[in-house]
Amino acid sequence: MPHIEIASDLPGIRGLMADRPDTAVPLNALADALLRGPSPLTRGERELIAAHVSELNATRFCADTHGAAAAAQLDGGIDLVKAVQHDPDTAPLTPLIRALLRIAAEIQAQAAPLRDETVAAARAAGATDTHIHDTVLIAAAFCMYNRYVSSLATAQPTEPGYYEEAGRRITAHGYAAAV
Repeated sequence: MPHIEIASDLPGIRGLMADRPDTAVPLNALADALLRGPSPLTRGERELIAAHVSELNATRFCADTHGAAAAAQLDGGIDLVKAVQHDPDTAPLTPLIRALLRIAAEIQAQAAPLRDETVAAARAAGATDTHIHDTVLIAAAFCMYNRYVSSLATAQPTEPGYYEEAGRRITAHGYAAAV
């Protein structure tokens, strides 16, 4: 049961945003910029980073929503997302994406400078400053989004297929227009 009254019956962050459009607008704009704006990473790769951080934070709503959006945009689909959720070190990823997921995991674990060896490994896998920047910002932002959703104990979807539909909606329309 949510810790605050949420007027809508929308699950997860969607209910919070429907109740507070004043904060929903900048939060959705940030998600849109991070996950759909210019980047050397594909939209699917960025959604995978968001899903991975959300999985590490045990925020089921965000992990499954962004996992579905990643699956809708990546060649490996849901099998790839599940493999990353199970063990990113053995998932069928490029060395670059594997290294960036390690950066994201390190950001999720603590608010501290990245270890030099983590950055060096990412650079050895082909990461540019922009890859590293975008990964750090996505990971940091999703720690915030995850805490927003989890701390208020928002409702989980009950409809079968909810996450797949959310993935299609996000892929087609993004976040800036979402509520």
